[in-house]
Amino acid sequence: MNILLVDDEALARSRLRTLLGDCTAPCAVVAAEAADTVQAMSALQRQPFDAVLLDIRMPGMDGMGLAGLLAALPQPPAVVFVTAHAEHAVQAFELDAVDYLTKPVRLERLQQSLQKIERLVQARQAQEPEKAEESLIIQDRGRTERVPLSEVLYFKAELKYITVRTLGRSYILDGSLSELEARYGSRFMRIHRNALIARRAVRALEKHFDPEEGEGWAVRLNGLDELLTVSRRQLGAVRDAIAD
Repeated sequence: MNILLVDDEALARSRLRTLLGDCTAPCAVVAAEAADTVQAMSALQRQPFDAVLLDIRMPGMDGMGLAGLLAALPQPPAVVFVTAHAEHAVQAFELDAVDYLTKPVRLERLQQSLQKIERLVQARQAQEPEKAEESLIIQDRGRTERVPLSEVLYFKAELKYITVRTLGRSYILDGSLSELEARYGSRFMRIHRNALIARRAVRALEKHFDPEEGEGWAVRLNGLDELLTVSRRQLGAVRDAIAD
């Protein structure tokens, strides 16, 4: 699981990072660190985390305030407070904290917290299986965005990136068409060496002149005016998909 460490003391973060490295059931990865609320929110905008290990007393907004901000996120990470002060425990659990650890943290106690986080993550995935399993996580201009796979009309390889097209807009995704085809081949089909289309979105197969490939065929998708070239090799598969 991916962890964000938030503590204004570098030594405290270092000790937690070492302890997390010794955890095995489940394992955890420190994906980012922050010394205050501003850095923490910046990290959360760049990528999702399963959990935040959070100190309480920090410069600026304290850990309780940050926990309140986290709770308002669409997909809030689990929060575990890690503090030298035991007197805030009641308030912490009122904020739906998963656990409350006092420093110095023991490995066994930290491992128990990770197990609680793991159970919470699994429960959320069980409640929202489609959202958990069938969405793309896309980094877009400093934001992390979840795009439901059901909204994607096609993937198209262009230079070093892949264009992800929905009815509303296009996104840029790192990766390869081969990886996407292997993962989502039941829902998307290859029509060309550079394109995968959503099977459900196929509207028509039309004759088409391509400046690079000459006379040939192209597929039209529901909701888009754009035509996508179909290679001769994939033509039969596209015809079969329309017939079905």
